[in-house]
Amino acid sequence: MRPSPRLVAALAVLPVALAACGGGGSTGTPAAPPSIADATTDNRPVKAGGTLNIALNADPDALDPSSATTLVGREVFANMCEKLYDIDAASALVPQLAAALPEVSDDGKEVTIKLREGVKFNDGTPLDAEAVKKSLDRHRTWKKSARQADLAPVDKVTVVDPATVRLTLSQAFTPLTAQLADRAGMIMSPKALDEAGDNFGASPVCVGPFAFAGRTSGSQIVLEKAPDYYDAAKVKLDKLVYKIIIDPNVRAANLKSGDVQVADQLATTTVKGVQADPNLKVVAGGGLGYYGVTINVGNADGATEKAGAVDTALGKNPQLREAFELSLDRELINKTVYNGLYEADCSPLPLDSPYRAQDLQCSKRDVAKAKQLVQASGVPTPIPVSLNTPNDATNIRLAQVIQQMAKEAGFNVSVKTGEFVSNLEQGKAGDFDAMLVGWSGRVDPDGNLTGMVTSRGANNYSGMSDPGIDDPVKEAAAESDTAKRAELYSSATKKIAELRGIVYLYHNKYYLGMNKNVAGVQYFKDGLPRFVTAGFTS
Repeated sequence: MRPSPRLVAALAVLPVALAACGGGGSTGTPAAPPSIADATTDNRPVKAGGTLNIALNADPDALDPSSATTLVGREVFANMCEKLYDIDAASALVPQLAAALPEVSDDGKEVTIKLREGVKFNDGTPLDAEAVKKSLDRHRTWKKSARQADLAPVDKVTVVDPATVRLTLSQAFTPLTAQLADRAGMIMSPKALDEAGDNFGASPVCVGPFAFAGRTSGSQIVLEKAPDYYDAAKVKLDKLVYKIIIDPNVRAANLKSGDVQVADQLATTTVKGVQADPNLKVVAGGGLGYYGVTINVGNADGATEKAGAVDTALGKNPQLREAFELSLDRELINKTVYNGLYEADCSPLPLDSPYRAQDLQCSKRDVAKAKQLVQASGVPTPIPVSLNTPNDATNIRLAQVIQQMAKEAGFNVSVKTGEFVSNLEQGKAGDFDAMLVGWSGRVDPDGNLTGMVTSRGANNYSGMSDPGIDDPVKEAAAESDTAKRAELYSSATKKIAELRGIVYLYHNKYYLGMNKNVAGVQYFKDGLPRFVTAGFTS
């Protein structure tokens, strides 16, 4: 269905401040511009020394691998808190602090991990099996940990010898290696844990090419080259300074002026302007995650509590949630808000995922049907919907587009802006009607589902709780056959689509702006810039 003239006119008069740094019309196809660079092939020699200033689009939450939940936090961790495993440029799982991929017993319930030897934490204490056990146990059992669901099948961590740990599982868990390639696999200094306890995130100590040096809340985070890093010869930079610059236009402007040499998550409206600068380049990453409208359908007492009744029009009525989704045009949102540079979709799984339902058909905008559903619900119009959104310009524009689209179907969407981390806290607490929120994505499909849509998941802000989701997701995690896993995930995602606790909108690509004299940056599908080999060419 073509967008109505009234909607097109409404979108045209929305604020256009985002275009100030080089917007431009959409090509209509969600693909990267032809001149996007490939960071992984830029192996120019770099000199030793220097400070790299990096603009982040938000202030991370606590830098504690056990409790952290933000993408920007993962960006910082990528350069100071290594994991047992990591991904490479092809999104394949590879050892990092582990010496090899894990050995798994025939029944899948025992996983043995050999550790890299001769490794020290950034406080000089040695990394060994006892340290690994201490971190994994904290991830699994600490009451404030957001990693409990990631490692839920792990019943016990045993020290076999100083360089070997064994994980005993309650059931086979195929996604385990992928989980250990993220925050659940980050190993923290036992000395720092003993000294700081719950306050570890205020001065974190891990293994990494850079060590935490200081933080000014809302302003910057400073990392310095770690002298005890096991591969220190690869590290050229002396210091990383992450500067918190929420406004995308200011982020792009600071990149152009040289105040920062790298800017993360360029707004799609600024990509063209950055590319036009002869001193700058843009590289693309991401695509594993998703973004959408999360609707509170059962989060009455907190995401990890038992689902309960929610007294809002959308929360109580699945018919109205269907109408709300039918009022939205994903392709038009991509073109209007993101210059066509994202991938419009209605699934939590990436477009190229082998686990994706092959027969999935996303709904098209159908205002007439949406109005029929609204009328049949018996709820008086306009139906109030409070939409929480982060307070950056791009999210505000997205919220305004949704507001205009939903209005035609009988919804009165009020946009409530707030600081990013505060919005997440409200999401966890269930203190919202609907909210714009996404997930940065994981290489295994379980990482995009279990914590977000299964009962009592740490990030299940919608409060969805249904055996039609829980059971197949759990079964898929215990299954090693790709085809069987895909069938189970197909069943789960169809139930998610039916309940509409999340109305998925797109898979967001990430665009990293860099000065052309910066080389050696690794930027993969997880969207985390790695600076271990980065430096300046001149």
